[in-house]
Amino acid sequence: MTEQIRVVIADDHPLYREGVARSLSEDAGILVVGQAQDAPGAVELAERMKPDLLLLDVSMPGGGGLAALRAVMEWDKPPKVAMLTASEEDDVVMQALKAGALGYVLKGVGGRELAALVKDLARGQTYVSPALAGRLLATLRGGTKQRAANPLDELSKREEDILRLVAEGKSNKEIGLTLDLQEKTVKHYMTSILQKLHLRNRVEAAVLAREHLRR
Repeated sequence: MTEQIRVVIADDHPLYREGVARSLSEDAGILVVGQAQDAPGAVELAERMKPDLLLLDVSMPGGGGLAALRAVMEWDKPPKVAMLTASEEDDVVMQALKAGALGYVLKGVGGRELAALVKDLARGQTYVSPALAGRLLATLRGGTKQRAANPLDELSKREEDILRLVAEGKSNKEIGLTLDLQEKTVKHYMTSILQKLHLRNRVEAAVLAREHLRR
């Protein structure tokens, strides 16, 4: 039997939070191990229960989901984190991704789709709700005055190969195994990729790569 994905949900609206928990629990591959109603509670639960994925609402007492995100990202081995929220503010999206969130999911997503996203996110894949992805790309492009029409033109063949694997949700270790490179070498390449494309993290790189690869 496949091991279940352990999830902690943090949201200050009990009915919504419990509804999400029930919905996810209907999937045999997911186990909801805790629920929190504020940022400190989310951090405490994540530390105690060690989930594979922590789902955070942006607007919560105790500093909000961003405060909880930043707190857990300081750990040596943080869980995967995604925002599950109604907030569509561009600045909040960018802050969450910059702080280390792998996903930004808007409330209103269906139960089956959310369960599928939880599984993808727990495996390290990235996700930004389609309604926000286009605006995020526009923001990234608008912030760079001298970006090539095809951003991947800035990269070497090896860097492009690595970026394609990042877009597939692979970790540095998995990329190294795929391309027969040491993990530290992949890290060096990733630093170069982010610098060349004027990006701040893997999520932004994956979003940009996916948009390009669809062409």
